[in-house]
Amino acid sequence: MHILKRPEAEVEALAQALIDAKKQVGLCQVCYHLSAEPVCDICRNPNRDNNTICVVADSRDVIALEKTREYKGKYHVLGGVISPMDGVGPEQLTVQALVRRVSQQQPQEVILAISPSVEGETTTLYLGHLLKPFTKVTRIAFGLPVGGDLEYADEVTLARALEGRRELD
Repeated sequence: MHILKRPEAEVEALAQALIDAKKQVGLCQVCYHLSAEPVCDICRNPNRDNNTICVVADSRDVIALEKTREYKGKYHVLGGVISPMDGVGPEQLTVQALVRRVSQQQPQEVILAISPSVEGETTTLYLGHLLKPFTKVTRIAFGLPVGGDLEYADEVTLARALEGRRELD
């Protein structure tokens, strides 16, 4: 409704901007994050830590992690998760590129930051098996959201929160 109420020139400009974005934005040749350049800003940044690669399902995850301003390493975007029910196997993802990258660059750590769904767990276990011969493989901790109540959390979330506990400073 909002777009229908806007002037025609404004709607045409928006449509053209969308077409231009679709034509100009592709995937980084290194990490497969969205980029208007052959190599994205993160991969080109000399201040990023080359010893750590954080593996995520898609570019939205990169954006979410970057908003925290906590992670200083590089990324690798899989392009999804393994989901046999949807016809998505490792061949449809950038798994081979990741294995090649890790075996060649030999980072000190690969962090698997994949959502804990059934498909995400499958993907995490599969990648862990492939990457362990080359480097240390970790996964992000899962637990309770800030402001969440224990009584409303499911058993798996509570179990993960207990597993991921750490000593107070």
